[in-house]
Amino acid sequence: MTDTAADFVRSYAALAPVPFLPEIKLHQADEPIGLWELTEGEYRSEQPPPFWAFAWAGGQALARYVFDHPETTAGKRVLDLAAGSGLVAVTAALTGAATVRAVDIDPLSAAAIELNAAANGVQVSVDQADILGGDAGDAEVVLAGDVFYSQAMADRMTGFLRRAVKNGARVLVGDPDRAFLPKPLFHEVAAYDVPTPFALESVTVKHTRVWELRGPAKA
Repeated sequence: MTDTAADFVRSYAALAPVPFLPEIKLHQADEPIGLWELTEGEYRSEQPPPFWAFAWAGGQALARYVFDHPETTAGKRVLDLAAGSGLVAVTAALTGAATVRAVDIDPLSAAAIELNAAANGVQVSVDQADILGGDAGDAEVVLAGDVFYSQAMADRMTGFLRRAVKNGARVLVGDPDRAFLPKPLFHEVAAYDVPTPFALESVTVKHTRVWELRGPAKA
């Protein structure tokens, strides 16, 4: 984490409880549109929009499920994929995961995850990388919140997650019925009505489900 990235996160995202998981605090932007415009302007050529600055519905639902079902991650090696703010990674660490690795391509995300882990008193290993062409390594549980937001991302993510299941990992995703989620590959394990900023979703509550990827024989 560079000092510049950490300073940017602190400047534009205040530490506050997560709406659907107040047990956890994250650095969150007060004004989604303003920050989006800032990062898409000055930082357009270097990084994606600031997914790290918001508690997205899919991540909130997945984190809520993990927090309420700590046996999901307790004692296990966990990978949080396209981790954004690190909400799901922090939750896995708080629920007793043996190790937690959070991966995202955005340098500001990496900084936010480290700051958010420290704010919640947990250890998370952070990788700024694109690993979707590879595999989940030794992860026993792979978690991904709100990652099916485009066809290109869904195609790459689905391939990665199916390889993870084939190698023995349990895969859980949180998704608020995005158009690109390949539902036939999954079965539902939980559903929630998650509070969301109107500026992000055009609604203040988003019905969001947690899904588990079926094994190769069932998919």
